[in-house]
Amino acid sequence: MNTEQSQFSSDVEAMDFLVSKSQQLKKEISKIIIGQETIINQILISIFANGHCLLVGVPGLAKTLLVNTIAQTLGLTYSRIQFTPDLMPSDIIGNEILDKEREFKFIKGAVFANIVLADEINRTPPKTQAALLEAMQEHNVTISGTKHLLEEPFFVLATQNPIEQEGTYPLPEAQLDRFMFMLWLDYPSFDEEINILKATTGSNKNQVEKVLSVEQIIIFQQIIRKMPVVDNVYNYIVRLVESTRLNNPKNDIANKYLSWGAGPRASQYLVLGAKCNAALNGKYSPDIEDVKAVAVSVLRHRIVLNYTAQAEGFTPEKIIEQLINNVLF
Repeated sequence: MNTEQSQFSSDVEAMDFLVSKSQQLKKEISKIIIGQETIINQILISIFANGHCLLVGVPGLAKTLLVNTIAQTLGLTYSRIQFTPDLMPSDIIGNEILDKEREFKFIKGAVFANIVLADEINRTPPKTQAALLEAMQEHNVTISGTKHLLEEPFFVLATQNPIEQEGTYPLPEAQLDRFMFMLWLDYPSFDEEINILKATTGSNKNQVEKVLSVEQIIIFQQIIRKMPVVDNVYNYIVRLVESTRLNNPKNDIANKYLSWGAGPRASQYLVLGAKCNAALNGKYSPDIEDVKAVAVSVLRHRIVLNYTAQAEGFTPEKIIEQLINNVLF
């Protein structure tokens, strides 16, 4: 790629540049978002891996503000879709209208942006949720048999309220599987909340600066893809994902506590997530620790606990931690 060659003399130089830029990104984001360092890091991993991210947390944890801030620092076009029970698929992907010349004209929907914030995605029925499926997987939408390409890079960063809350519709498994990460936002610590109050109840307003260009983001995505991975890391990833699947006599935990396991897309995202985690930490190839760093976020929405697990108080996170400890290198 000519753009890549003109900016960097080698892949190593590009990787080193990515490390410095990621640190600058986090510094800019911290001007607005206090705490949530792990969440921010994993969102950046999903972006450089060209994946989508689902943020789960109760209202008021700055999920929307976080996505907006990241879009500003990356210099990307940004679109926010507020999901409500009356939202229609055409509101998301667009529609054809009859213009004055009595010809059909395509009007783009809100999905035509680099970063699409699907705010409270589980507040709308499954038919409308499914409108994002093609866009997330194929990076295009089809209207009346005509494909319309989305601008690259393209990410869906969706927020979701806990499904136990009133007025929510659980996301179908097919759509959940298209999210690289599911991230759980927790309440801030005491000191963090004090700092939030100081930063948000005064007259001063911090502004973030653009850190990366669209071209640089695409280059970094390509560099991540090119990172070498040793065979023992591939073997560990496949063993870990296989350990979530039932009907294998060796998978005691899965057979006892799970009713559904992870598919091959989990393995793919574990590889890409490990590569990105390694790159952001200045390594030129991922190791097993990088896999472990992203395993919970990749797997928690791809396994389904059975009644036994729920009765014994297990969570997806606890199950995944046990599986990680049981899988041999």
